[in-house]
Amino acid sequence: MTAPTLSLIMPVLDEAATIETTLIALQSLMSRGVEVIVVDGGSRDTTAALAAPLCTRVLQAPSGRARQMNLGAAEASGGSLLFLHADTCLPDGADDLIDRALAGPHCWGRFDIRLEGRHPLLPIIATAMNLRSRLTGIATGDQALFMTRAAFDAVGSFPDQPLMEDIEMSRRLKHHSPPACLRHKVVSSGRRWEQGGAWATILLMWRLRFRFWRGESPERLAREYRHVR
Repeated sequence: MTAPTLSLIMPVLDEAATIETTLIALQSLMSRGVEVIVVDGGSRDTTAALAAPLCTRVLQAPSGRARQMNLGAAEASGGSLLFLHADTCLPDGADDLIDRALAGPHCWGRFDIRLEGRHPLLPIIATAMNLRSRLTGIATGDQALFMTRAAFDAVGSFPDQPLMEDIEMSRRLKHHSPPACLRHKVVSSGRRWEQGGAWATILLMWRLRFRFWRGESPERLAREYRHVR
């Protein structure tokens, strides 16, 4: 069997309400040879059972997004890796877009994002996220990070930390190339901002990022993040 060009890795935890819809949307990619690996972090619901018939395989990992993504990458067969959140939908032809992006000088990249929801600030938040990422070269997991297998191995995988693993991964990858910032949009749920309050969530995330930049431990920041949420 020919090895897939692209492996999609999805960390999940208690996503039974939406996992079938998410994976059904990926069937066209699977029909073109994309490997889809779901990594369950100890769900207490039926996430793993629902995902099994709709993906290439389901893996079990200790809870923690970084650990789940690293296990998925270790088991993946593709020459390129795409890390997708369970509440995020890819644009049409995402596999071709990634192939073209990684064929040039870039060894990693991300998509622009559109946030789905009712709050009037969500389009502004998404625009700010895309602009900030383009200016800083730092991407978040919501933007569907992708990279070559060689780049993933060169930076030593995602850091084993409970928060800001995507920020740290971006920092490491920037030493190898700037990101390919694709203007094609993934669509992600705006539930974080709607449930926590848009302004409160914006301020919380900026405060946590600033403290991370100042050197505070991700473990301490993660405890505060979970408490506020």
